[in-house]
Amino acid sequence: MLQIQKRNGTLVPFDRQKIINAINKALIEVDGQLYEDDTAKDIAKEIEDAMYEIDEERATAVSVEDIQDMVEDELMQSERRDVARAYIRYRYKQEVQREHEAVFIAPIREKLEARNVQNQNANVDEHSFGGRLGEAAEVMTKEYAFDYIISKKSRENHMNNEIYIHDAGSYAVGSHNCLSLPIDPLMEKGFNTRQTDVRPANSISTFFQLLAVLFQLQSLQQFGGVSATHLDWSAVPYVRKSFRKHLIEGFKYIARGDKYVEDLLASGKEISIVDSYIKENYPKTYEYAYDMTEKETKQAVEGMYHNLNTLQSRSGNQLPFTSINYGTCTLPEGRMVIKALLEGSLAGVGRIHKTSIFPCGIFQCMKGVNRKPGEPNYDLYRLALKSTAARLYPNYANCDWSGNAGYDPDDPTTYFSTMGCRTANGWDINGFGQKKDGRGNICPVTIILPTLAMEAKEASDDDVVAAFMNLLDTKIHEAKDMLIERFEWICSQPADSAKFMYENGTMAGYVPGEGIRSALKHGTLAVGQLGLAEALQILIGCDHTEPKGMELAKKIEQLFKDRCAEFKEEYKLNFGVYYTPAENLCYTALKKFRAKYGVIKDVSDKDFFTNSMHVPVWKEVSPFEKIDIECQLTGYSSAGCITYVELDGAVKNNLDALDEVVQYAMDHDIPYFAINVPNDTCLDCGYTGEFNDCCPICGSKNIQQLRRVTGYLTGNYKTAFNLGKQNEVHLRIKHIGRLEQ
Repeated sequence: MLQIQKRNGTLVPFDRQKIINAINKALIEVDGQLYEDDTAKDIAKEIEDAMYEIDEERATAVSVEDIQDMVEDELMQSERRDVARAYIRYRYKQEVQREHEAVFIAPIREKLEARNVQNQNANVDEHSFGGRLGEAAEVMTKEYAFDYIISKKSRENHMNNEIYIHDAGSYAVGSHNCLSLPIDPLMEKGFNTRQTDVRPANSISTFFQLLAVLFQLQSLQQFGGVSATHLDWSAVPYVRKSFRKHLIEGFKYIARGDKYVEDLLASGKEISIVDSYIKENYPKTYEYAYDMTEKETKQAVEGMYHNLNTLQSRSGNQLPFTSINYGTCTLPEGRMVIKALLEGSLAGVGRIHKTSIFPCGIFQCMKGVNRKPGEPNYDLYRLALKSTAARLYPNYANCDWSGNAGYDPDDPTTYFSTMGCRTANGWDINGFGQKKDGRGNICPVTIILPTLAMEAKEASDDDVVAAFMNLLDTKIHEAKDMLIERFEWICSQPADSAKFMYENGTMAGYVPGEGIRSALKHGTLAVGQLGLAEALQILIGCDHTEPKGMELAKKIEQLFKDRCAEFKEEYKLNFGVYYTPAENLCYTALKKFRAKYGVIKDVSDKDFFTNSMHVPVWKEVSPFEKIDIECQLTGYSSAGCITYVELDGAVKNNLDALDEVVQYAMDHDIPYFAINVPNDTCLDCGYTGEFNDCCPICGSKNIQQLRRVTGYLTGNYKTAFNLGKQNEVHLRIKHIGRLEQ
């Protein structure tokens, strides 16, 4: 039996009728209809005869391409050369269709059927209906962006693994990355949605309900995270409103006839929860109102935690990436909120009190407020340490960081805060100064440093470092061009594309007559980086844990900082150095690098590149040594960075040791700091600790192994993380050393 080899390598029986059908289609294209099929039959017969001869001479089967070449030759030798041309066009169309199928349709089919789950985002369930639909849409919109929107130079940088364009699928529609919500005016004045309007909050319970609503609504206007920059201060008026409500209830049943109290309640003025007159003259009423307010605050916070961990609002059963900054409010109402937030974090969520994934809690450390014994919020800082040891949250933001110089101590909207993963708003060149509310990262790109290091090494015979620095300088300028290109595309979108955001002023500075650029210009354009440690290994044979490596690392980071400062002045846009989280990029960039350059020791012999300028996770250093190394580099970043250390679960029994580490980080000018402790939860009995695969209490194997990815937490890392991040987790060593003493 004659067999032919298909393009995928499989062998199938020869079918003469397929040749006849293909030729007849060409005849119809030329003549308008099929007048006769003798031509097709004759050619098919000649080819079949020829194939018998070939089959006897060759050991391998004839391919489909061979047969199509034979059809072309027969048609060109016949009287119907016009049909030969039609057949060639038909063949070309089929080739285009196959290429379209391979490049475009096949990847979409894979995503729709969840046959190639990559876990690119640990917060997305790629197996779910929503996740499959979202991932398939991402394939299509990303392809559209690269084919029709992104410039040739930008596309080449991305494809060559030199400068990565983040969230290219969102590029297509022109949405921005992340935002710090201006909570205060939204709660005070209310806000509009597509279907209705929402009244101002009038109690602490309503405040936290609306906070979850606002987070969800804003998350749909963008592709990144959303944060509250000073939640404790924002909540103060609403604690007082609830206290007033409970006072009215108390006086209704317990005390009547006091003109001072009646006038106070009728006036609508704010009433502090430590009002001395009421406390001294009506202790029972005061006690009732205070207790009810405290209870309401705790329940409101508990509701927020449950809402933000259950109300999925984006495709892929995705929860909004939310963060809350707090810790500096010394007013009694603010302290009540901070305490409730920390106790809610410690309590966990759900039936078995699992660690809350969202919001990312960030405790703002400030000298004179919560850093030392005797300071007004030091007790809450200690409670924060307890929560961190048990639940990983909160992380710690340094309000005294040198990079936030010029902030107003009397204005919490200017205190240093982050978006959770690490994104931060630096000084705004367009008039907002250190104000954080209503600003965010517009878009980032990331320079793949190991790729540039290898290109420099291959191109230079003598001074490879000089060649690298020249190449890096070129790529930083190209990164700037790529960011401006995307910024202009985002600015070209109509305000109705993000109507909630612009109608309610969640992105500050919007002037309708000037277009959305009036708001976007206050955000940041982030020049990120990946794999500093690996690049140094390529260039000089060591990383920045050694003096020689640190010397070069500082030169590299200084170049990033200098160029971003120049761009900021020249273009009047907030360019900044960004130490990229690279949740998925650490893996995909490594795979591309390895495919081109192979396995190189301490460079591509693992399944990930080291995030930004971090100390490699496998380096055996103490927490203090890691801080000593990274604090020399964090000051170069203005668009966001994080330093973290790995400790074991026993730290929950030694909060003084944990305190020493956090204080050391703050004293060494680390802007954003996090502690990683193993968090394993038995999903049957709820026991939490460090025990990996088997619960020591009930023996269950049904375990959630919670680990940090970027600045956020996620669910079980073995199922939620990509292979690169899983490999990184396995290689993470505990930073012990002096902490054990």
